[in-house]
Amino acid sequence: MSTRNARRRKLAPTAAGFASLVLLSACVTINVYFPAAEAKEAAKEFVEKVIGDELPNGAKPEAKPEDAKPGESKPNGGGMASLLRRIDPLSLVGIGSAYAQAQPDITIKTPAIQAIQARMASRFDASLRKGFDLGALGFSKDGLVVLRDAGSLELKDRVGMQKAVADDNRDRAAVYKEIAVANGHPDWEKNIRTVFAKQWVDSARGGWWYQDASGAWKQK
Repeated sequence: MSTRNARRRKLAPTAAGFASLVLLSACVTINVYFPAAEAKEAAKEFVEKVIGDELPNGAKPEAKPEDAKPGESKPNGGGMASLLRRIDPLSLVGIGSAYAQAQPDITIKTPAIQAIQARMASRFDASLRKGFDLGALGFSKDGLVVLRDAGSLELKDRVGMQKAVADDNRDRAAVYKEIAVANGHPDWEKNIRTVFAKQWVDSARGGWWYQDASGAWKQK
């Protein structure tokens, strides 16, 4: 009997230690938040490729760090340096802060997203750019395109422009949803749309129209 009790005393600390580890693990929560800064960079890249790089006097935009050629290093380091900045050392041992922050990048490189982007860029050059330049079109506050002044167009162009706007808005709704899904968070669709809505306005050329937060039309 004494031998059995001694064995139980030896097993007790082990069981208690295991229980402690389980409780400790339960205290570490992965908090996946919407990466607004990364989404803004992705939106800017997408929007600028749709609108194009036309600048006054044929000037070309300055090269951005993210445009570095393959094999070239980016400022502030990439690869391992970037990875190390994202790691919370305390989370590696399961202690420390209550939340281990997940910091996902926003990808816009899936075949579905790039196919939509290509259609939008082609449509913009074919017809929408003219509509914006004439003041007939404007960016809405919810990231869509609105035919705000059909009278600015010639009568023969109005039906075609209405179709182009409808097709573009269908693609816009699709791409906001696709970006959220492609990044594993369908619930981010509203956030993605909000970020893009602001970026369309930020990237708009001088003289183009857009809606402010109240829905009023303003000219850039």
